[in-house]
Amino acid sequence: MQILFVGDIFGKPGREIARRAIPALIEQRGLDFVIANVENAAAGFGVTGDIAETILSYGVDVMTTGNHVWDKKEVLDYMPREPRLLRPANFPAGVPGRGAIVARTRSGEPIGVLNLMGRIFMAPLDDPFAIALREVEAMRAKARVIFVDFHAEATSEKIAMGWHLDGRATAVVGTHTHVQTADERILPKGTACLTDAGMTGPHDSIIGVTIEAAMSRFLSGMPAKFESATGPGRLNAVIVTADPKTGRATSIERLNLSAPEVEALAAGTPARI
Repeated sequence: MQILFVGDIFGKPGREIARRAIPALIEQRGLDFVIANVENAAAGFGVTGDIAETILSYGVDVMTTGNHVWDKKEVLDYMPREPRLLRPANFPAGVPGRGAIVARTRSGEPIGVLNLMGRIFMAPLDDPFAIALREVEAMRAKARVIFVDFHAEATSEKIAMGWHLDGRATAVVGTHTHVQTADERILPKGTACLTDAGMTGPHDSIIGVTIEAAMSRFLSGMPAKFESATGPGRLNAVIVTADPKTGRATSIERLNLSAPEVEALAAGTPARI
C-alpha cells in the first residue's frame, strides 16, 4: 500500500501546485491513498467548505488540520457534515468534527488516519500521547495501516510521538513548521517517521507569508498583517509504503518538487525526484 501525505497546503499557490501534482503522482506512482494537511489552504489561514471540496477533487482522500482549523468560521458548519476533514483528536470533548477516521483505499483496503496536535509552544490541549494510544487502539480493530499527522512545533515532541507509537502506527509524520526535515526513517518496530513534511505553497516566502510582512514584524517588533505570498509553489510531501497485512512501513520517501518539476510530472515527463 502506497500512501501520499502532502504537507500543509498554503493559500492559492499551494492549492494550484497540489492540483497539478497530486493526480499525476497518483497515476505515475500507483498511489493507493492520499492525505493532505489543509489548515492553511484558505489564504494561509484556515479552510472553507468550498476549498475543502476543491482539494478533495484533486484526488485527496482525507484532510487533516491543526491550530488554524477554526480560522474560517464557516468550517464549524461544514466539518460535522464531512468526516473526511479531520481536526486534532485532542481538542476537548464537544468540539465539532472528529479527529480520526477509518477510510478505504482505491482497492478497498481499510486505512486509519489520526490527527493530533502538540502542546509544546502550542495551545494547551488534552494529552496527545494518551489520546494517540486510545485512538490507535480503537482503529486497529478495523485497520492494520494507521497514518498519524502530528501537528506540533517542537521537534522533540514529534520524535517522541514516533517512538511512542512505534509498532502501533504505520507512520507518524509531523506538520506545522512548514519546513521539511531530512530525518525520515523507519523505527525498529516498523513505524515510519518524519519530523516535518514541510509546506506545499509559495516557496519565495517566509513559511508561506509575504517576506515584507514577516520581516517587518521581526525587525520592528510591531504587528503586521500577514498575507499569503504569491509566486510559484513547491510541493513538500512524503510517500510511505506499508504492508497492509501487518501495518508495518517498508519505506518512506520525501518529495520536494519545484513548480517546473511538477509541470514535467503532470506532462508525463517527470524530472528526477
